[in-house]
Amino acid sequence: MAVAIVQGGPPTPQTHSHSIFNNNRNEGSFNNHSSLLSSLTECKSMSQLKQIHAQALRTALPQQHKTLLIYSRIIHFASFADLDYAFRVFYQIENPNSFTWNTLIRACARSVDAKPQAIVLFQRMIEQGNVLPDKHTFPFALKACAYLFAFSQGKQAHAHIFKRGLVSDVYINNSLIHFYASCGHLDLANKVFDNMLERSLVSWNVMIDAFVQFGEFDSALKLFRRMQILFEPDGYTFQSITSACAGLATLSLGMWAHAYILRHCDHSLVTDVLVNNSLIDMYCKCGSLDIARQVFESMPKRDLTSWNSIILGFALHGRAEAALKYFDRLVVEESFSPNSITFVGVLSACNHRGMVSEGRDYFDVMINEYNITPVLEHYGCLVDLLARAGNIDEALHLVSNMPMKPDAVIWRSLLDACCKKHASVVLSEEVAKQVIESEGGICSGVYVLLSRVYASARRWNDVGLVRKLMTDKGVTKEPGCSSIEIDGIAHEFFAGDTSHPQTKQIYGFLDLIDEKLKSRGYTPDYSQAAMVDELDDGKQSSLRLHSERLAIALGILNLKPGMPIRVFKNLRVCKDCHEVTKLISRIFNVEIIVRDRARFHHFKDGSCSCMDYW
Repeated sequence: MAVAIVQGGPPTPQTHSHSIFNNNRNEGSFNNHSSLLSSLTECKSMSQLKQIHAQALRTALPQQHKTLLIYSRIIHFASFADLDYAFRVFYQIENPNSFTWNTLIRACARSVDAKPQAIVLFQRMIEQGNVLPDKHTFPFALKACAYLFAFSQGKQAHAHIFKRGLVSDVYINNSLIHFYASCGHLDLANKVFDNMLERSLVSWNVMIDAFVQFGEFDSALKLFRRMQILFEPDGYTFQSITSACAGLATLSLGMWAHAYILRHCDHSLVTDVLVNNSLIDMYCKCGSLDIARQVFESMPKRDLTSWNSIILGFALHGRAEAALKYFDRLVVEESFSPNSITFVGVLSACNHRGMVSEGRDYFDVMINEYNITPVLEHYGCLVDLLARAGNIDEALHLVSNMPMKPDAVIWRSLLDACCKKHASVVLSEEVAKQVIESEGGICSGVYVLLSRVYASARRWNDVGLVRKLMTDKGVTKEPGCSSIEIDGIAHEFFAGDTSHPQTKQIYGFLDLIDEKLKSRGYTPDYSQAAMVDELDDGKQSSLRLHSERLAIALGILNLKPGMPIRVFKNLRVCKDCHEVTKLISRIFNVEIIVRDRARFHHFKDGSCSCMDYW
């Protein structure tokens, strides 16, 4: 990092025949400073700026405060149009003050390409020592460090903050929280926040957002509740909170946040594009696709992220036709140019519906019509689409011709397809080997899939060897976990869970479900039963106690009639639970929405929105 920063540093000062502060002309006057400053406020081009600069060279008196202010304003304006010119002006000043240093550091921190120069300037300012950094310097320098993940340089800046006695400054501490969080040190960000004697709304927003970015959604919501006592939330708060709600699937809190915006916030926030985009994302991820679409359609103004969010939402829920319809609206009616994320949504939609020819066509359109270079995620969508549709050879050909190395996700999707489509054991073993090499052999999923391949081929000795290998490597199968929200309270279940206060009623209701299933001719599908079960009785017991069935039972017992049951599971739904959930939706006349690791399933009247393709 240090080398990269030095290489991207500001231009080296050059020798000039005279400095702008070494002329002895006394043509300038006090009034001339005001005239120059006034001209700078009306300046609209670099050509005009250079004329003002030339006049300043002729008339401005050296070393006056207003003269330094003039050149700081020149540097500020030039930094937007010609940063090199700004540097040349800066290096003509013999003794720039802190305001002048800060102006150029801020300009570099704002520029994507010049952020390394902001750090170099900050370090040079400290090394020269004649002007000390002040409370305005550190936020700019820390912003550049955060963007570049320059942890060492940011830590040095923090040390200088202590030396300068600025540890209680709110703005500096806000920048430190953002810097540490951006560099992956949530603990240090939280420590800065906890030690603050005074906090602004920005302080709370930055810390809440840091928790959200790290997936610490519970901590984000707890901090939000503390913040409410002191401050009214603003648009930035709601963006973070709705993201946390999406991560935890807490629909009730997300709807409360939405209602709060509509009732208590001004029109500018109600119609804010970023806030509405976060609401669309939240509703999609919490299983309320219809409300997400209502939010989208009610927006007076949308950006490309708005369209991407709703297209990705339709794809996640298996609504491929709607996703493709909105894509057509995007490019035809709105004349937006889709980007890389748009095509992730479109290809995912094709994947979830098994639309192979359409997926191939959109992949080609992305490359040939929109000049978008496919990244790993696009290839992953197309490989999974081809493999799950049974075109495993074509998927393997695509993988072998990718311009980048396939990751474990791609190899896992191939192995899953090999398992479902009963591909040869030799091919399945080779793909499993690639998964293990990509992941370092620590993920249980590949062993479970390989065990099923061997079981399908009735190679029971190999099934045993896989289990032994897992034991030897200390790899354990990830336990299934499902959650359901009832009256704003999340209830979490693991397979065979007996810790819930309503366990007796839940298990009694499962017995009732079993009786009704048998009367409908249901027979269990053991193909995806847990590997530890050896006997059919054990397998059946394991299946009926899968975590999502416990959550569904609790939902039927507690939710009001007509309310949909929303269950969120960390693993893919197994074939048996999928079939049982379809039957439950018909028997008990209830809509059940299940989000598993891959997508949403909407069960109603004995059928699923995925059409049994997942």
